[in-house]
Amino acid sequence: QVQLVESGGGLVQAGGSLTLSCAASGRTFSNNAMAWFRQAPGKEREFVAAINWSGGSTYYADSVKGRFTISRDNAKNTVYLQMNSLKPEDTAVYSCAADSVWRRSGSYYSPRQYNYWGQGTQVTVPS
Repeated sequence: QVQLVESGGGLVQAGGSLTLSCAASGRTFSNNAMAWFRQAPGKEREFVAAINWSGGSTYYADSVKGRFTISRDNAKNTVYLQMNSLKPEDTAVYSCAADSVWRRSGSYYSPRQYNYWGQGTQVTVPS
């Protein structure tokens, strides 16, 4: 059974940092794109960041560009999201996602690209 398990969320003051991790099990994703999405209360799920299978290409939402960094360790089957300069508007449940298609490119921003999802981890930045 394939599982994606996020960790690292929590409460952090504005301007602070957190690093989220997403550990995959049940299959390897070393040849698959992975991404982070978030959903705030009362809002739709939105794209945060994505990384291609090799880690050589990364993609970010404008709202997090320059503050967040996505990375992956294929040996550990894990993807990370380093979040700096956090703002209250970053408050949301953050979920990781993985594409099932081998080395597929394009449409990284769309949740329809991804077939596997984690349960999410809460990030709260008080105003």
